[in-house]
Amino acid sequence: MSTRVWPRRLLTAFYWFVAFTFFMGFVTKFWPGPTFFGPAYSVKFVEWGYPSWFRFVVGTIEGVCAVLLVIPRKRFKFIGAAILMLVLTGATTTHIVAGSELYERVAAPTNLVIMIFFALVNWPADWRELLHPRQPARADAVPSAPQRA
Repeated sequence: MSTRVWPRRLLTAFYWFVAFTFFMGFVTKFWPGPTFFGPAYSVKFVEWGYPSWFRFVVGTIEGVCAVLLVIPRKRFKFIGAAILMLVLTGATTTHIVAGSELYERVAAPTNLVIMIFFALVNWPADWRELLHPRQPARADAVPSAPQRA
């Protein structure tokens, strides 16, 4: 087995692990009762100064981005990481200002750093590729000869 395969497999496993954690965030934000780490998010969001329904917005974004992180295309991974960077910037600020538990004040910025890493790894060569990806060349296509004036 090639030595280049292992780092790629480890990175893929890391994407899946991080996506799983955000998917669990999605599930717990929609969960009506207490979560693994304390009271329901409907209560937590109100304590943090947000309306209780805002947890559905954040949870939906986390769920969609979790799916984007595991799609094997760089542009989807970049978009998912970039959107999560915005959400995690808000989460980091919220947990620091609200004086949340230590694990919340550490988890949000740690995840933010991971998303910055994911965004940099999947940075597009050209911004237009995010909206209009290049079509891969067909294997049977014959390159055309340059035209002379």
